[in-house]
Amino acid sequence: MPLSEQEQRLLDEMERNLYRNDADFVSTVGNRKGRPSYRNIAIGCVITIVGAGALIAGVILQQPIIGIIGFAAMLAGVMFAISPGKGEATSEPQSPFPASGKRSQSAASPSFMDRMNHRWDKRQDEN
Repeated sequence: MPLSEQEQRLLDEMERNLYRNDADFVSTVGNRKGRPSYRNIAIGCVITIVGAGALIAGVILQQPIIGIIGFAAMLAGVMFAISPGKGEATSEPQSPFPASGKRSQSAASPSFMDRMNHRWDKRQDEN
């Protein structure tokens, strides 16, 4: 069932407010350009497997230095696999909405959330 025009407008406004007010959440959950590449994942997996082999060999040979080097290699492999690629990583989240909207929000007009909070407070005062 499609949304009505009013519901669609409210949803768009809520999304705009989310992008404007909660930049940290958007940057962690949103569309990131610095995603790990398949090449990094493959190389990281190979390094991790070699490190695991060295760790097991260190235990079998009872040589702690080989086990420590193997563990360090495993850790380095995992870190390399999850590291972002060399693409452009932006620290500022990009909003999918253009800067020029249907109407510009001025400082005098309250935001959607402010209006909802005001309505909620008003209802609580009436009860």
